[in-house]
Amino acid sequence: MNFWNITLSLLEGLEKTCMIFALTLVLALPLGLIISFGSMSKFKPLSYLVKTFVWIIRGVPLMLQVIILFYVPGFILGYPILSRFSSVVAAFVINYACYFSEIYRGGIESISKGQYEAGQVLGMTKTQVFFKIILMQVVKRILAPMANEVITLVKDTALARVIMIVEIIQAAQNFAGYGLMWPLFYTSVFYLAFVGILTLLFSYFEKKLDYYKS
Repeated sequence: MNFWNITLSLLEGLEKTCMIFALTLVLALPLGLIISFGSMSKFKPLSYLVKTFVWIIRGVPLMLQVIILFYVPGFILGYPILSRFSSVVAAFVINYACYFSEIYRGGIESISKGQYEAGQVLGMTKTQVFFKIILMQVVKRILAPMANEVITLVKDTALARVIMIVEIIQAAQNFAGYGLMWPLFYTSVFYLAFVGILTLLFSYFEKKLDYYKS
């Protein structure tokens, strides 16, 4: 096993890591916004139901959620509903949507009611006020906590290995059978590069949104 062959193997694992990351982000960001609207609903039964769901998801370890989604339906029905990869993505999307929802909620509720009232005085609907006045201010305020969650997501993808998804950590651990431990530490280079790119990207967005400083 030479360095190049091990690198290629880790890159294959990194591809699976990137797929989990991208799908989770694309699906969890809009779902989190929907959940936040549910938790802020004036219809109390809906609000309590959504808040209880978010509390449960945030309180149960993500690893356990992955295991539950893959194995429990099989025990109940006699066959799995989702594939291993689909189970991982579904668990990650639900988990991160709940975390994102709380960030959204905090950002939306931090905007003063006066801005909503001012928009309505100008003849704007509530939808127009939200998308034309409030949204970009919310984005500015939640960008830092969102960046932290997204970076955490990069590292959490390693939990996919609990149901034998061969992401980059699992790919590196497979070499332990050959007495090679250094590939496991080598994965840190890939993670640091991934996180470094995201950090630069979020820094760029923060500078672009400086106009919306409160």
